[in-house]
Amino acid sequence: MVSNLHEYSVSEIAFALKKTIEDAYGLVRVRGEISGFKRASSGHLYLALKDDKAVLDGVCWRGTAGALGFKPEDGLEVIATGRLTTYPGRSRYQLVIEHMEPAGVGALMALFEERKQRLAAEGLFEPERKRPLPYLPRCIGLVTSPTGAVLRDILHRLAERFPLSVLLWPVAVQGEGAAEQIAAAIGGFDRLAAEGAIPPPDLLIVARGGGSIEDLWAFNEEAVARAVAACSIPLISAVGHETDTTLIDFVADRRAPTPTAAAEMAVPVRAELLASTEGLAERLIHALERGLRDRRQGLDGLARGLPDPLAILRFAEQRLDDLTERLRLRTPLAVLDDQAEKLGGRHARLGELVLDRVRQAERDLARLPAETLDQRIADRLRELQRSLDGPAKLLESLSHRRVLDRGYALVHGASGGLVTGVEAARAEACLQIEFADGRLPVVPGETAKPRRKPATPPADQGTLL
Repeated sequence: MVSNLHEYSVSEIAFALKKTIEDAYGLVRVRGEISGFKRASSGHLYLALKDDKAVLDGVCWRGTAGALGFKPEDGLEVIATGRLTTYPGRSRYQLVIEHMEPAGVGALMALFEERKQRLAAEGLFEPERKRPLPYLPRCIGLVTSPTGAVLRDILHRLAERFPLSVLLWPVAVQGEGAAEQIAAAIGGFDRLAAEGAIPPPDLLIVARGGGSIEDLWAFNEEAVARAVAACSIPLISAVGHETDTTLIDFVADRRAPTPTAAAEMAVPVRAELLASTEGLAERLIHALERGLRDRRQGLDGLARGLPDPLAILRFAEQRLDDLTERLRLRTPLAVLDDQAEKLGGRHARLGELVLDRVRQAERDLARLPAETLDQRIADRLRELQRSLDGPAKLLESLSHRRVLDRGYALVHGASGGLVTGVEAARAEACLQIEFADGRLPVVPGETAKPRRKPATPPADQGTLL
């Protein structure tokens, strides 16, 4: 059957549909909830907008994605403006997004509250985590835009109050990628080594001027809040005006209502500090002078009650002269000679006395007869023998020989040691049983055969002989 219908190729019909849809829906605004959000390595964003009845694919090219004032994520309701087209490679239609914004402040506030409650549940807002600010920092690290008025305001106020070193880490404070830059700057300051070429600052200030909730949204990103919580350097949050509230205000160690107030909070007024120091110095000098006066008066009062030192010294000199005259100034060598002479005489007398005692003992010994000396020696030996008899008898009574006399025996092994158990006896190749009158060798395991008694003939049995 021949048909009059025009025959299209797949590509022709696909691109015809593409042209028709683009002509019919040149520019549209679509409200929906983001679903399936994905950021490609090329920087393009792919997502789907959905409501309760339908789903519309969407794509946001890299150039447009970089200009967004917030970070898209699943579940966020947005209004997307763009052109409707098709993707012939998959026969799908999609919205090429040229502009996208949250669907009202309510959606962003709902997301803000959800993140706030989640981070609070983790303990990131606890007062115990807040660290005190240094009273007089040597260097301040500043995380802000390098082109905004905030930087000039902070530097101007610091110069007025207390000039010091400031390290600037320039970042974007709104738009695509701003949150990542802010988090990286905070972490970068925290990783500076104390011994490095650039020492870490003593205090950080994260600052931005006022704006809408969309403009300040980078400071509500979870990555920034967690970077502030992980930072070991005390940090002041100075984002927006006094009525603006961001997520890092709850995590920071201190919140300043404005960037200028953050500079005032960071350092004292140098002129006031100098005046206070000078006042303290004057008070210290007056206190020292008053103390010296009091001590001088006390010393003068004590001195009035003491005698004249010269009179005490003259009395001591007179007494020394008197003692010197009485001693007649004998030299130490003369005193030593006298003592040596006395000691020599005593030594000679002691030697004569010992010699006399020895000679007297020899004479007494010579006068004793030989029989008397022998008798004394024999008596002494008998006394010693009697003193040994008692312990010898006690030792003999405790000897194991007495136990053997009562019918007990000792079992010795092959090496001669005692065997005290059945298992030990079985392990020996040969045993010796010691009785009171000798030892009997025994081989373990062999049972002695009992001797048979000779038969006793009956009393009435006669004899053959």
